[in-house]
Amino acid sequence: MIPGVLTVAGSDSGGGAGIQADLKTMLALGVHGMSVITAVTAQNSVGVQGAWELPVKAVRAQYRSVVDDIGVRAVKTGMLSSAELVETVAELIAGTDAPAVVDPVGVSKHGDALLAPSALDSVRTALLPVATVATPNLDEVAHLTGVRVESEDDLRRAAEAVLAFGPRWVVVKGGHLAGDAVDLLTDGSQEHWLRAPRHDNRHTHGTGCTLASAIASQLAKGQTVPEAVMAAKEYVTGAIAAGFALGAGIGPVHHGWNLG
Repeated sequence: MIPGVLTVAGSDSGGGAGIQADLKTMLALGVHGMSVITAVTAQNSVGVQGAWELPVKAVRAQYRSVVDDIGVRAVKTGMLSSAELVETVAELIAGTDAPAVVDPVGVSKHGDALLAPSALDSVRTALLPVATVATPNLDEVAHLTGVRVESEDDLRRAAEAVLAFGPRWVVVKGGHLAGDAVDLLTDGSQEHWLRAPRHDNRHTHGTGCTLASAIASQLAKGQTVPEAVMAAKEYVTGAIAAGFALGAGIGPVHHGWNLG
């Protein structure tokens, strides 16, 4: 059977990030993608023009509809804009026997806020403790922990601060640093430093969603966390290299680059 992976995230009308990026990634990696939409955004290559959160009742109903009938081999979370949504999704994940990849989305690629400041505590106390893997970028690390990463030497300290909230593993994404694109994967006892060349390509919309979905897809296929993250890093690096212009701003990564 083809493994099923569930994404719990917002919709990106421009197709570069969110639910749309998640489902494209899952298709490209050979799993069956399913979705729980938490919010609808009006979004394109230049920014987010509007966002509308779905009721908790609708989010819960979507989740139960999929999990209770079809089942899931992994869950990935993205945009959860309010404390109530964060806590609801954390509760649902805690009752699901599947690994969970938590992308603690705070802002869009263009700097638009996608998480209410009041929801940060819920991410720390409810969502991160149920995560198999958390995938914060440097801005998200700073908001969640107060740790500012200025160089590779700071990545270990950032990872330790995130792990203190309870996820089993954390990938601190160092893509915003200068030099090679380096990420640190650790569970507090073992470390994996993931390096890739930095591609001269500004079309990187959807990288965070894509990485988290790729990790979830590989976990659903039975890989260990280190195996899944390494494979996901390779996939995302290729997608960035093949990113393309779309609209007047930042274009998306190419989710189908590996399909020929």
